[in-house]
Amino acid sequence: MGRELKIFTGSAHPALGEAIARHLGVPLGRAHLSRFSDGETWFQIQDNVRGADVFLVQPTGPPVNENLMEMLVMLDAFKRSSASRITAVLPYYGYARQDRKDKPRVPISAKLVADLLSAAGTNRILTMDLHASQIQGFFDMPVDHLFAAPVIIDYVARLGLSNLTIVSPDAGGVERARAYAKRLEASLAIVDKRRDQPNVAEVHHVIGDVEGRTALIVDDIVDTAGTLQKVAQAIKEAGAAEVLASATHAVLSGCAASRIEQSPLSKLIVTDSMPLSGENRKSGKVVVLSIAELMAKAIRNIHEEASVTSLFV
Repeated sequence: MGRELKIFTGSAHPALGEAIARHLGVPLGRAHLSRFSDGETWFQIQDNVRGADVFLVQPTGPPVNENLMEMLVMLDAFKRSSASRITAVLPYYGYARQDRKDKPRVPISAKLVADLLSAAGTNRILTMDLHASQIQGFFDMPVDHLFAAPVIIDYVARLGLSNLTIVSPDAGGVERARAYAKRLEASLAIVDKRRDQPNVAEVHHVIGDVEGRTALIVDDIVDTAGTLQKVAQAIKEAGAAEVLASATHAVLSGCAASRIEQSPLSKLIVTDSMPLSGENRKSGKVVVLSIAELMAKAIRNIHEEASVTSLFV
């Protein structure tokens, strides 16, 4: 008799957890999650998970520290309840942007979070579009790293955009942009950008031909949208007929919503790797695609010990 598949979700994005469970045809696991009056997380599993194959869905998006601590508490509960295997499903991996020591006396927070997840009892990680792929190496356990590209590319292809150019907003994203360009049979351009401090970007010039063409900026995260606004403006000034953008993770903090509205963008295509706040949901430019089916397929394959490679392309 094989291990029973169990799907649980925290409070970070219950709608995604429910959608994944629906695609898998299994009920969402029952648990009670609340807070003590001082804000501490209180959690109790209400289903028997002894010997079960448990998948805990919890993106560590805003509020990042709350959602991360909540996940650690839940993981500890599953470990102490004798689950056979615990997979932390992190559609968005918080603290991924601090993945190396690029200045004196700074932390490598992505590694710290990896250590915390391991200490809490995680046996496996399922995540999507890490800010830096090498973060997988911070774990001494299997990491299944999915990409939202198939979902986004399918949507863009159905738009039937003509004279399409895929734009990388910086040199670091060229590999991602090249993959999109190949799949969509589009040309490639790069924006030369220099960042002097966090969340502040200065755009210099566009490398590649965008004049009279439809440009699609491809990125992994949209946070304050400051970079995106400047990149879109630079591309428009370089003569692009239309400018769209896509990003897997829509953090959209601070003044992001107003920046998107004021930018030359006609569409911002994102996924539901984390829930959009009310203000950001109102924007007519933001299109949200679901990753629930993709995550469900990955969970099914992991549970059945099948290959996940087919989902990477």
